[in-house]
Amino acid sequence: MLEIKNVSKVFDHGSENKLHALDQVNLTFSEGSFNVIVGGNGSGKSTLLNLIGGNLGCDEGAILWRGKPVHKKKDFQRASFIGRIFQDPAAGTAPDLSLLENFRLAALRSKKKSLKVAIGKKFRRLVKRQLEVLGLGLENQLDKPAGQLSGGQRQAMTLIMATLDPPDILLMDEPTAALDPKSAKLVMALADTIIRENKLLALLVTHQMKEAVDYGDRLIQFHKGRVVRDLNEREKSAYKPLEIMEWFYKS
Repeated sequence: MLEIKNVSKVFDHGSENKLHALDQVNLTFSEGSFNVIVGGNGSGKSTLLNLIGGNLGCDEGAILWRGKPVHKKKDFQRASFIGRIFQDPAAGTAPDLSLLENFRLAALRSKKKSLKVAIGKKFRRLVKRQLEVLGLGLENQLDKPAGQLSGGQRQAMTLIMATLDPPDILLMDEPTAALDPKSAKLVMALADTIIRENKLLALLVTHQMKEAVDYGDRLIQFHKGRVVRDLNEREKSAYKPLEIMEWFYKS
């Protein structure tokens, strides 16, 4: 279980631009659940993911994973159970390294590090099988630099790398924002399959209202650092994308 307990985060302390990004937020996420988070710009969505991921620290409150504080863990420890997909497709890959080399680095995320970083025939076959599911022909381009791929290809590849050794938690911060509709559909369908098959605890931040309706077991809306709506799957299914979009204009 992932627990967000009385969490607050303030930026620009002591200035006229002081911002309460999160204000006494309390949430509990069950293992194996797919949660979608929506809200306007500056509502606190991405701040929450950055706190869970360890990029930021809480000013107040605590974030607990299976009863233990996340912020007290070292980066490499968090990496063993948290996978992340960012808005920028370039953020999840090393552009000058080949697809195969990128996968090798990803495979070491949750492994004990050593001086030996081998890319043998067995690992090449594993990566080919992983990429074949995309239907993009990337399994035949393993030695191609990742920087030469399209945004959609890189984001799909990043998703597979983040879940190569399935983490317990998958954080996705607007993963389709920079993609064309076709690529966005591919990435979200792949994400949904991976999350369901591996029973991951997933948090998706999105501005795409159709994604908010089509995916997830729970829909949470943030406004000015607070949770203003929290709907389960049955309650969520009663809304259409345009109705959800109206929330932002009325809040």
